[in-house]
Amino acid sequence: MKCGIERLLAEPALRAPLEGRRVALLAHPASVTRELTHSLDALAACGDIKLAVAFGPQHGLRGDKQDNMIESPDFDDPVHGIPVFSLYGEVRRPTDAMMEAFDVLLVDLQDLGCRIYTFVTTLRYVLEAAAKHRKEVWVLDRPNPVGRPVEGLLLRDGWESFVGAGPLPMRHGLTLGELGLWFVATLGLDVAYRIIEMQGWQPDAAPGFGWPLGERMWINPSPNAPNLSMARAYAGTVMLEGTTLSEGRGTTRPLELFGAPDIDARRVMVEMNELAPQWLRGCILRDCWFEPTFHKHAGALCSGVQIHTEGPGYDHQAFKPWRLQALAFKAIRRLYPDYPLWRDFAYEYEHGKPAIDVINGGPLLREWVDDAAATPQDLEALATADEQAWLDERRAHLRY
Repeated sequence: MKCGIERLLAEPALRAPLEGRRVALLAHPASVTRELTHSLDALAACGDIKLAVAFGPQHGLRGDKQDNMIESPDFDDPVHGIPVFSLYGEVRRPTDAMMEAFDVLLVDLQDLGCRIYTFVTTLRYVLEAAAKHRKEVWVLDRPNPVGRPVEGLLLRDGWESFVGAGPLPMRHGLTLGELGLWFVATLGLDVAYRIIEMQGWQPDAAPGFGWPLGERMWINPSPNAPNLSMARAYAGTVMLEGTTLSEGRGTTRPLELFGAPDIDARRVMVEMNELAPQWLRGCILRDCWFEPTFHKHAGALCSGVQIHTEGPGYDHQAFKPWRLQALAFKAIRRLYPDYPLWRDFAYEYEHGKPAIDVINGGPLLREWVDDAAATPQDLEALATADEQAWLDERRAHLRY
């Protein structure tokens, strides 16, 4: 399998339109070739590409910033001597001055296939800026590591944010290049947009089902995205960021588990199984104990649940991480009616809104959890309608 960056490097005809033009690169630590050469270094070594500037998304070009709302500064690259502008610092949209520094922007970002992952929103912002400034945008496409499955409620009108770039479900099933096509069409952007497509990507092939296991090494696209198991669970476990439960930050398995000092994980698992056993298919749940070294419940012993998505217990089509995590919230609410589940804090620069609602693109999931009369079938009906609508909408933008 070849990613977009590898095709661009290997095929002079693809690079020909860049000759004599100022090129920018938007990248992060996982922007590497098969040989693990960073795309910035690989492009700089091409004699026919003139690198003028680079950009870093959330967590930075170097991927050194650990958590949400920890900003990255601008700096000069010490090797290539070009400015590196942060799109998660003083600004999250490129400024007019930044846009004047290049002619063509190459976007080489490894995504996780989840609406809330902020590289999706950064892509929208640079496309909008490019349309305004008459610049070109090329996405050097990479795999969606969780493949084609679709899951979750569509973001509702008025709930757009840095973790909600548009009416997408939580699991959208598109590559970043395909998402760019959707943005251009949905927003009506007059922009020169191009995908350097992958070759040989097989999103339905076992055992990776989106990620080419055994063929590509996993590089963290952000500090708490350490492996494929995390990516598979993320469309559900990311909702934990809007709760008082630990999502495993400060452990070696972030966003693959959840827990707290004051819940009984075994009781939670039993309640989940009694409420909606069909939402637990495709993975194996295991009760466990963990003690975060930082972040929520740091230094406290937590009773938790780990979501295992590897080995013979994993069924790619059956696994529903968003429903599974929603069910865990419902079980906790039923077992502990007064539990302070929802975390009250500013999430990704959104003030005055429950963080869980910002994450979900509306209040529907929180209201379902808190309504004692609401059943799994009620949420299933809402989600199924949204998922089918998205499957119909995204069809025109599939390229693989």
